[in-house]
Amino acid sequence: MSKKNSLARRKRQYEFDLRREKEEKEKKVKKLEAKKNKMKVDGSGKKKKGAGGFQVGKRKVKTKLTAVTKAKVAQAMELDK
Repeated sequence: MSKKNSLARRKRQYEFDLRREKEEKEKKVKKLEAKKNKMKVDGSGKKKKGAGGFQVGKRKVKTKLTAVTKAKVAQAMELDK
């Protein structure tokens, strides 16, 4: 009998496929649950990252402050106090 037609081999392969599908399904459900829980916990008060600029045409103009500018701002704030 050929390897393909071996009943024991086909049965083991079938059981293996079933087990693998079951594990994949469980993994998917677990991942979805984790995602839902994360959204519940972390959804509020989360700061949007990378919003330091605005778009002009196709280019993004950055509005990040350099170290010199930050120092000037800090000095101006001290003078106001």
